Amino acid sequence: MDLYREGILKRRASDGAILHSGFFVGSNRFYDFLRSLPEEELALFRMRGISFVNELYGEEERKRADRVNARFVNNAMMVTLLGATVSDALADGRVVSGVGGQYNFVAQAFALEGARSIITLNATRRARGRRESRLIWSYGHTTLPRHLRDIVVTEYGVADLRGKSDRDCIAAMLAIADSAFQEELLDAAKSIGKIEKNYAIPPDFRDNTPERIAEALAPLRKEGWCAEFPFASEFTEEEQRLIPALRHLKQTNASGPSLARAVLASLAEARPDDKERAALGRMQLAAPASLRERLYAKLLLWALRHGD
Repeated sequence: MDLYREGILKRRASDGAILHSGFFVGSNRFYDFLRSLPEEELALFRMRGISFVNELYGEEERKRADRVNARFVNNAMMVTLLGATVSDALADGRVVSGVGGQYNFVAQAFALEGARSIITLNATRRARGRRESRLIWSYGHTTLPRHLRDIVVTEYGVADLRGKSDRDCIAAMLAIADSAFQEELLDAAKSIGKIEKNYAIPPDFRDNTPERIAEALAPLRKEGWCAEFPFASEFTEEEQRLIPALRHLKQTNASGPSLARAVLASLAEARPDDKERAALGRMQLAAPASLRERLYAKLLLWALRHGD
């Protein structure tokens, strides 16, 4: 919607459409936009079967002409330093998500003229109360094999892996990894001879930290950019305040000592202001009726004030 309104989404396919889609997911504002389009504009957005959107085969000549220089952007849970992608399941067989069209799109990126596959992910995640790297040395399950490695993007940069040797692929991935995990990953590569023993990560890539990203984005945040939901949301104001607070509580609860410290700190919190009271009300904790509810309310108030 925003790309179309700004005149960026404009290249037409051979049938006159500017977008072929298998499904739309968005906010009510987005659905209202689609419903309000005049017929001639609505015709620019063509609903097609998933087999048409996800596959190159079937009307292949036409699709090849329409998809020259295509960019296929997908998200992943983890990526190995050799470029294999993990998106749908864990090493022990637990399924997290369907593969969807990810493999199909990536395969197209190698079959089409000028096309590229882009895999995006955050460099770290928080689990069991601590940060973990989402760029890993190896993993017991992969959604996309290493021979389909292409472009990987984290908040720290871009690794262009297509056509690179394993050694150069590892060096490129280390450059976009969080610095807290770079040496551990580098040691794993060195231990089996995938990169030279004297290799050192260049200084330009040794400051890959959340603090540096926060500092770089601070001026933009002050100007109103980098909103939590830049393309609108159905969450109320109270719910948007609660999301980071509840996430913070979940992370805190993963560690016994952290939870104990949070409980003690929460007991000293001052009374809630009007906005905090509204958020507590959304969780039915504005007027706690029991000792347990009073403790929950105190913890939530603490998280509202100290969550990320």
